[in-house]
Amino acid sequence: MKIPKWHVEYTGTLLVLFMVGLFLVPTSFETPVMASNITKWKDIFRRLTYVQDVILKQEQSEILTSFRRATTPDERESIVIKIIKPYFRVGDKKVHSKYKVRYMNKKLVNEGDFYHIDDYYYAGKHLIVGIKDLPTKEDGETSFLMTFDINGRKRPNQWGKDVYGAKVYADRVEPIGMTMTVEKQYTDCSKNGSGTCCSNYYLIGGNFDD
Repeated sequence: MKIPKWHVEYTGTLLVLFMVGLFLVPTSFETPVMASNITKWKDIFRRLTYVQDVILKQEQSEILTSFRRATTPDERESIVIKIIKPYFRVGDKKVHSKYKVRYMNKKLVNEGDFYHIDDYYYAGKHLIVGIKDLPTKEDGETSFLMTFDINGRKRPNQWGKDVYGAKVYADRVEPIGMTMTVEKQYTDCSKNGSGTCCSNYYLIGGNFDD
């Protein structure tokens, strides 16, 4: 029995639409999630900037004096936790060592990497905060790296998707990637990049591009 030509064409069209749908559905689910994650990161960065402003206005406070006198990374990290605790509800409980962070290209953040952090802390129900003391610069300027996993241990735990970060100095807060050109930020904030520059790229209006 010969199948009518219109039936073959109709079936072929449906098949094509079905295949296209398979590619589009994951994106349609992921895009709203990313939009939500980016919004959360922007809110966290605003809070972080506010905390830094508060610290500047309390330069003579006892806790800042202790910070300047601290001689080891562990001491400084402990003091930083005390400073931000009221603003991010950082608890004393550390995240289990099984928690691992990956770059956007899905490579693991290994020990020895600049973005590797030894200890992470729960901050509220759906936030994980990482704090790392950075080496003092030649001019004596101190700083530390802070990372935020905005949906906690829930995957993907990847830079640029649900993990973002900033360098915090005594007088300013710099989202990761701020010192890079927009072109380099765009390249890094992709599936082939580390995703660390997404921290600044999204703040300046860059879009998520899977």
